[in-house]
Amino acid sequence: MTVPAAAPAHPLDNPAYASLTGPHAHFAERRGRVLRYPLDVSPWLALPDDPGPGDWADLAALAGPGETVPLPGMRTPPPDGWELTMDMDGVQLVDEGVAAAPDPEAVRLGAADVPEMLDLVARTRPGPFLPRTVELGTYLGIRRGGALVAMAGERLHPPGWTEISAVCTDPEHRGQGLGGRLVLAVAAGIRERGETPFLHTSARNTNAIRLYESLGFRLRRTTRFMAARAPESDGFAVVGAVQA
Repeated sequence: MTVPAAAPAHPLDNPAYASLTGPHAHFAERRGRVLRYPLDVSPWLALPDDPGPGDWADLAALAGPGETVPLPGMRTPPPDGWELTMDMDGVQLVDEGVAAAPDPEAVRLGAADVPEMLDLVARTRPGPFLPRTVELGTYLGIRRGGALVAMAGERLHPPGWTEISAVCTDPEHRGQGLGGRLVLAVAAGIRERGETPFLHTSARNTNAIRLYESLGFRLRRTTRFMAARAPESDGFAVVGAVQA
C-alpha cells in the first residue's frame, strides 16, 4: 500500500525558518538544523518543524547557558531544562485586498537614519529593532519638521511573502493615520516584487488588529510568541555559529 506524501508545510507556518533557508539565507548563522539571524540584525531564530532533542541541544549551545531566546511560532513548550519566560497569544494576518499604494510623504530610510529609528522604537516599542534590522528590507518613514515621527518596514521574508513590521508613530503625532499610510506604502513595494504582505501582532492588541483589518488584512491563523531560557548546564558545549 502506498502512503500518500505529507503535504508540504506552508511557508508562513514557520516563517523565520522559511526566511533563513530562503531569501534571507545570506544572513543565516547555523548550528545543526537551528538557524538564527546575526544578533545585531534580529533576535529571531528558527527551529525546524519537528525539533528533536538534538535540535534543542544545538539551540542551547548556540544561545549559551542561561541565555533567553525567542521561539516565534512554536506550538509546544520547550523540553525539560528550559525555563519558559514568555508565552503570549498572537495573530498572523495576510493581505486579502489591501489597497496598497505609495505615499508621497514617505521617504526611504537607511543606515544613516538608524540612530533616529532606534530612538523612535525606544519611545514606541513596536517590537525588536536592532542596529542592522534596516538591512532586512525596505523601511519607510515620515518626517515632520525634519524629525522622524513614523515608520514601517520589512522583516521576515519567506519565499513569496514579506512581513511588515516596526509599525510605529511618535505619541505626539498619533491619530493622523501615519501608521496606516506607511503600511500601505510598504505593501505597495512588496506587491511590486510579486510577493504578498503579511504581519503579526499580539492577540491582545485589538486596536492594531482593527487597523490592519480595515486596511484589508485578514486573519490567517493564531500563533504564539514564546521565549525560553536555556539550561544552565555544562552539558552543552558552546561553539560559535557557522555561517550558512
